[in-house]
Amino acid sequence: MTVYQASQIKRKRSTRQDMESRRFALWDIVQAMRPMTVRQVFYQATVRGLIEKSEAGYAKVQTDLVQMRRSGMLPYDWLADNTRWQRKPRTFSSIQQALEDTARFYRKALWTDAGAYVEVWLEKDALAGVIQPITSAYDVPLMVARGYASLSFLHSAAEYIASLEVPSYIYHLGDYDPSGVDAGRKIEQTLKEMAPYAEIHFERIAVNVEHIIGWHLPTRPTKTSDSRAKSFGSVSVELDAIEPQRLRDLVEGVIQRHLPPEQFKVLKAAEESERQLLTNVVGILGGAA
Repeated sequence: MTVYQASQIKRKRSTRQDMESRRFALWDIVQAMRPMTVRQVFYQATVRGLIEKSEAGYAKVQTDLVQMRRSGMLPYDWLADNTRWQRKPRTFSSIQQALEDTARFYRKALWTDAGAYVEVWLEKDALAGVIQPITSAYDVPLMVARGYASLSFLHSAAEYIASLEVPSYIYHLGDYDPSGVDAGRKIEQTLKEMAPYAEIHFERIAVNVEHIIGWHLPTRPTKTSDSRAKSFGSVSVELDAIEPQRLRDLVEGVIQRHLPPEQFKVLKAAEESERQLLTNVVGILGGAA
């Protein structure tokens, strides 16, 4: 039996120059793909060979991004963090301010005549800030399920879907691992059980095998502690491994199946015209006061 001696090789410490070069490279990544989560930045850094794909590598990226934001090198809003938020009722200093805000933030309901209802379901709360610019622009609900959605959350969603007179299209994004894939199945199954008479179309749009192969996504070993690992396979991929813009493109693509770009432009033009009309009315009311 061959006996191997302990390695005498010591891991080289990063010099200040190495660290600065890495941070400039991280800045380039975030600048090109913002908004991103810290984990998305980590995956893009591993793909480019900036850091090792390990917990130590992730810690380096975390530390770098903290220091870059504190020093002013990286704007805070380039990184998305949907895990912390504030609850506060909306208030106004006067009726005039309330009217002005209503006019300024007026949004037209884009799906009234679309003949379909669309929702995007997301497994990871932290990625909501990455996808929300698209769902918000298209007036589509973004449902953050955090893995296995609670029964109360599913019941509320199913109750609304059941009240609709048009088909519902649910698009799900989650990790490619035993729990991520199974969570999507459970959401589909439960929604259809709770709204048995509704027409529900459910589709998992990421992460899928074609994405892993076609985009050469970084993989990780499937957790053997998961009871479903044997039937799943040895390779798993996190949703965070997909480039942010590709994620946004995936979401926009499925939305545009039901609200084509030409129709969207017409509706947004009508929205702008109605917003201007409201602004004019508020100006008249303010002048009369």
